[in-house]
Amino acid sequence: MKKIIIALLAIGLIITGFFVFKPKEEEKGLTKVKVAEVTHSIFYAPQYIAHSLGYFEEEGLDVEIILTSGADKVTAAVLSNDVQIGFCGSESTIYVYNGGQEDYLVNFAGLTKKDGSFLVARENTDNFKLEDLKGKHIIGGREGGMPAMTLEYALNINGIKSNETNIDTSIDFASMSGAFIGGTGDYVALFEPTASELEKEGYGHIVASIGELGGNVPYTTYNAKKSYIEENPNVIEGFTKAIQKGLDYVHEHTSEEIAQNIKDYFPDTKEEDLIKIIQRYKDIDSWYETTYISEEDFKHIEEIVKNAGQLDKSAPYNKLINNKYAQK
Repeated sequence: MKKIIIALLAIGLIITGFFVFKPKEEEKGLTKVKVAEVTHSIFYAPQYIAHSLGYFEEEGLDVEIILTSGADKVTAAVLSNDVQIGFCGSESTIYVYNGGQEDYLVNFAGLTKKDGSFLVARENTDNFKLEDLKGKHIIGGREGGMPAMTLEYALNINGIKSNETNIDTSIDFASMSGAFIGGTGDYVALFEPTASELEKEGYGHIVASIGELGGNVPYTTYNAKKSYIEENPNVIEGFTKAIQKGLDYVHEHTSEEIAQNIKDYFPDTKEEDLIKIIQRYKDIDSWYETTYISEEDFKHIEEIVKNAGQLDKSAPYNKLINNKYAQK
């Protein structure tokens, strides 16, 4: 009898523990969503605003953001169901679709509309011009990646042929700054805060915005498998609304106010540097006003990818873009 009582008490403790120590998302009735982000950058300030100010929770979502360096790795994570949502360049969804994937990736919300990388020169260059890149070694990112392709496009439309520069696509995205510090290359294309950190430490000098050179494209967008979007409309709608709130905030508030709300996401960046970087992204008009992805912008990214020799055929806008929950 004593053993039975002990067993019942144990079961009671287990049951009590189950209810007391329920996961946070269960307590609040939130749906868990994992997001793979292509890099961790101040460029994505609207996303961190949405996360820090509870906009996702307001839409019933418990969002976990996971650094997954490189668009190829992001798409692999989404396709393998390791995460539900990918956050990377929309060009990656074109590659997946043209590769014949049946349950392909669909872009459902845009965040950034320009390339967010900056060109860092080893030598201090006054009055930088694109012609200065002739004959130079530029660490551009992986082959088929947007920084390298946008830079090549900008050079080409300004009369500089691809063979007149050396855009190095052999170095892994996460290793680019380290390679440059180690002495490789005359220039490197880097996101913030890495570009400013290198400049501050005396390893280089920011001379140009690749985004300003390349024009408007759906540069960084949120995507999910076609089946996931069809089966989870409430998640996609809520997520899109939260990102829209983040976009509204960055357009309506100062760099100082934005910095206050995202500084915990960049603990190694001083607040004054954070403000400066946010303002730099504001100045080049980096962020979409709404999550809506236009056909014009989508066609432009295909133009950039084709120019780099990475795209044999166009992909259908109406299949790869889902603006159902976006404000136009």
